[in-house]
Amino acid sequence: MKNVIWYKLGHLFLILLFLSCKIGPEPDQELKALEGEVEILPPDELYGDLFFDAQTKELYDDSKTFVDVVPQYNVGLIRQRYNMLDDTTAESISEFIDQHFVVPGNDFEFKTDSSSIKLHIRKLWGVLKRPADDRISGTLIPLPNPYIVPGGRFREIYYWDSYFTMLGLMEDGEIETIRNMVDNFAYLINEYGFIPNGNRTYYLGRSQPPFFAMMVKVLAEAEGEKVLSDYLPELEREYNFWMDGSTELNENAFRRVVKMKDGEIPEKAVVKNPDRTKEEVYRNLRAGAESGWDFSSRWLNKDENGKFDLSTIHTTDIIPVDLNSLLYNLEMTIAQAADLTGDESKANEFRKKAESRKKAIIKYHWNGEAGYFLDYNFRENEMTERFSLAGVYPLFFEIANQQQADLVAAKIEEVFLQPGGVVTSPYNTGEQWDAPNGWAPLQWLAIEGLRNYGRNELASEISSRWLKLNKDVYQRTYKMLEKYNVEDLSKESGGGEYPTQDGFGWTNGVYQKLSSE
Repeated sequence: MKNVIWYKLGHLFLILLFLSCKIGPEPDQELKALEGEVEILPPDELYGDLFFDAQTKELYDDSKTFVDVVPQYNVGLIRQRYNMLDDTTAESISEFIDQHFVVPGNDFEFKTDSSSIKLHIRKLWGVLKRPADDRISGTLIPLPNPYIVPGGRFREIYYWDSYFTMLGLMEDGEIETIRNMVDNFAYLINEYGFIPNGNRTYYLGRSQPPFFAMMVKVLAEAEGEKVLSDYLPELEREYNFWMDGSTELNENAFRRVVKMKDGEIPEKAVVKNPDRTKEEVYRNLRAGAESGWDFSSRWLNKDENGKFDLSTIHTTDIIPVDLNSLLYNLEMTIAQAADLTGDESKANEFRKKAESRKKAIIKYHWNGEAGYFLDYNFRENEMTERFSLAGVYPLFFEIANQQQADLVAAKIEEVFLQPGGVVTSPYNTGEQWDAPNGWAPLQWLAIEGLRNYGRNELASEISSRWLKLNKDVYQRTYKMLEKYNVEDLSKESGGGEYPTQDGFGWTNGVYQKLSSE
């Protein structure tokens, strides 16, 4: 989920968003400033040779462990002392790290008891809460207010996780925590121009699915609609980040925007070079991470044996249906906030943008033959053939019409519905955002999307199956997991670059929300 984007309808062109992460941050985001005596740098620059030696010698089972270490004193001095070290065997380096850093372990050990699952989650909010950071420690970016982390190896706040976490915080009356988290994200937007994947220096090169507008709406539900206008400047800044370059777009694709002709799309020769550069592969991996779906058949081709393989990843060719649905919601939220401030001109401008994007989503993502919303490969000028639960986003944000929603509901029942809820995709690829796994955020989006169009019976069936699975696993393990196997309820989830984590922020949030109904 957290390891290693997305388009506008003009007079002649449709501009849609796709996933295209650069290898590193923009020049003005290369944070080489000093704060007191502490350097704000990504880990490779912060720790120098020590970083490369620790990672290449694989001192830790989890590659995230070393980049999360906390220096015990000035990093510059630690680097100097390491450069003087004669013995650079794995054992010696490990001993050096133990002497000069606090190495993170599992910070989320929770003493289990016979509490009900809902009480367990209420207790977990305190376990998962982190205080405001008054100083930089290693790669952790300070935040001005307390916040909730997901759990397990994820020791920092994560962007899109936090919306689903807030659903449960809302049910449990943790309004102050929600306000603090929204303020933290507003701080990040104002400080860096966007919301990073998480508050780590190594995440400053990418974001995650833009759910900030939905978080603001959760807070507005508790504190009143004025909240929307309070965060209007940050909503606009985030929008500008995603749409950067759209007004000067001369080429087909630039950063995260793609210009699509509003009419017949010309054919293009697509060069399939088997000898891809490392930079190409890394860029596509980072783009997959920015999508939140790291990794998934959505971003993969099949190899010569007809199997999905991570080496074929081509995320930057894809216009994702979920990202563009999120941007539609952001445009509509900005319009609503502008109305509250009395700025009629801005409100009308963003309503027009939203309507244009809605048309683009229907044009490029709706596949009538399949009866489903699919991603679009703009390099090959055609929809992908990959079914995934990203196709429920147009229902969640009420972009689809009733006929389309009915067809999507039929497809969910036919392809996605499993004994434990809905599966992420019908493809068993070994990647974690595919079968047999189910994820809390996608259950919520599917359930709410179906409810928006009166498909309450199917929504209730998904909800009851998911809640029963969560409860059954909890009764066996006293854990709330990051993801679940929804196909074979006797087995654990799997796939991906790391073991299934417990904690777990967004699972807790969705469970509290659904079970309260």
